[in-house]
Amino acid sequence: MTKLVLLHKADSIYDDEPDVVYDFPRAYLKAVQEAVGDWIVYYEPVKAGPRGYFAVAKIERVIPKPSVEGRYLAMIEPGSFLPFDQEVPRLIDGRPLEQALTEPDGSPKKGGAVQLAVRRLPEGDFARIVRLGLPEDLERQEATRYDPDNSEVAEDMALFERPVLERLTRRPYRDVAFRRKVREAYGYRCAMSGLQLRNGGGRPEVQAAHIRPVEHNGSDSVRNGLALSGTLHWMFDRGLISVADDNATILVSRNKVPGDVVDRLLRPNGKIWMPEDKKSWPHPANLAWHRENIFGQVVAEGPVPWE
Repeated sequence: MTKLVLLHKADSIYDDEPDVVYDFPRAYLKAVQEAVGDWIVYYEPVKAGPRGYFAVAKIERVIPKPSVEGRYLAMIEPGSFLPFDQEVPRLIDGRPLEQALTEPDGSPKKGGAVQLAVRRLPEGDFARIVRLGLPEDLERQEATRYDPDNSEVAEDMALFERPVLERLTRRPYRDVAFRRKVREAYGYRCAMSGLQLRNGGGRPEVQAAHIRPVEHNGSDSVRNGLALSGTLHWMFDRGLISVADDNATILVSRNKVPGDVVDRLLRPNGKIWMPEDKKSWPHPANLAWHRENIFGQVVAEGPVPWE
């Protein structure tokens, strides 16, 4: 197995969806086959935008692209995709983070390997990029973000120093990374109420909801997330609310949710609040999955929060 860098552009002509599939030509087939079962890093090329290295994922398998000669699809292992907490720049102090892109004097190479859409990535380069994008102490950072004096929590979390690969697979770590990216994408505003609430210490009250749950092969992509208040998160997970096939209109299970509750909790225009960056908008396939598998079908457990 080997690790790779995969170039991805948000407006690519190829059928790429970073948390699901990567579309590539035959020229890269051998390299991608070598990476099956291993991790890759996504990279946005200079002409496509400023993100640099922006996420990790694991390749599950490679298949020929149906009905397209000479193209293949790298299928991403469900649950492996994770966006970086901080996107990693292409250069640090003028030096590339990849050995293959570095001249002997440390300066960046030009042309050649720099332009490859698929690049092999040594273990050391992979670890360095991931450490920059997903800090080891991310859980401690989040725990003390709005409570700097919470030294007891900080000390407990500091006791556990975890290797890069263990960090990428630990659910508690991934939950923190997902929550931070989703809430940031929505400006700490509830997508369905439109409210931006903070407690006395400045902590945002909004939560991060998976549209397609992790246990049902949902990813930790921001496009599989909605920022929701606690009550609306509860309602969304239990199928009392969803999003229509226009990917904007809020659906309500009217026979289970009183009209006055709808009036109090949801935006007056009945549309969800979208992130400023279109790359973070909920993916239509994830919203469709929620409509088809959760909305109106999950029995609410316990007392409803508005009673």
